[in-house]
Amino acid sequence: MRKLFPIILVCLIWSCGNKSKIKKQAEPTKKVVKVPSFNEDSAYNYIEKQVAFGPRVPNSEAHEACGHYLIETLKSFSDTLIVQETELTAFDGKVLKAKNIIASFKPKRAKRVMLCAHWDTRPFADQDEQDKNKPIDGANDGGSGVGVLLEIARQFSVNKPDVGVDIILFDAEDYGQPEDSEYPRMEHSYCLGSQYWAQNLHKPNYFAKYGILLDMVGGKDAVFTQEQVSVAYAPQVLKKVWNTASELGYGNQFSYEKTHPITDDHLYINILAQGRVPTIDIIEYNHASKNKFYKHWHTHEDKLEHIDKNTLKVVGQTVMHVVYNE
Repeated sequence: MRKLFPIILVCLIWSCGNKSKIKKQAEPTKKVVKVPSFNEDSAYNYIEKQVAFGPRVPNSEAHEACGHYLIETLKSFSDTLIVQETELTAFDGKVLKAKNIIASFKPKRAKRVMLCAHWDTRPFADQDEQDKNKPIDGANDGGSGVGVLLEIARQFSVNKPDVGVDIILFDAEDYGQPEDSEYPRMEHSYCLGSQYWAQNLHKPNYFAKYGILLDMVGGKDAVFTQEQVSVAYAPQVLKKVWNTASELGYGNQFSYEKTHPITDDHLYINILAQGRVPTIDIIEYNHASKNKFYKHWHTHEDKLEHIDKNTLKVVGQTVMHVVYNE
């Protein structure tokens, strides 16, 4: 035994040392990704420029002028830009001249993420007490999501993430039929632009790892809950985004509460694009408001003065962290 003891001791020392090396090898260092700081002032300015055109209702001069501005702005930031022009029939029989605007970064990269919002505004204030048939400014409902995405696009133009990204601005989202409409009820009257895109992809066999829709992301003290369409079609994406927000200290704004399903662009992306882009919706849920949406939803008070820069920062920084860490 005395002769064997030194051999056993050497074996034990070697074994412990080897285990230590194996343990260290099993714990790879997480890559630290530098994420730019989202500029909420810049995002606010992009919203201000949209609102300055007036209500961006399809077929109007303001819509045409704003569309040109968005196209030129995204063209200056992105690697490629596609404008998907089409004519869409609304619930009242009007033919809407619509444009889906698609800006791509690293268009040849197979691994892709899609970010989207709608850029048109409501043609009538059906949730208001007066001037119900007049269009709204749509600073939050329409303007805020686009403003955040334009700022993200500007950041991408300076420092591109590793993953390919497509930013899509959908048209004719808000030309949906009011509840008290005198016209025969039309199924799926909202989200006409995203319905068209989902059935006519801007590239054959387009696929993205996931999509994030931004809608009404500029209200003061806004809270974003996990609505049921997102839960049903893209639970892992929802978890990724909400956990990122929590890690950044935005847990009060990104609530893990599950709330009712919402008919928004992401619904049609998930259903009609046949799972090519599992997409979630970041949209304000307000317990205190009548409709559980942003309190100025579809009213004439959806004005620039009610846009909160802190909310823009919370949403923009969260989305940027998700994308840059892909």
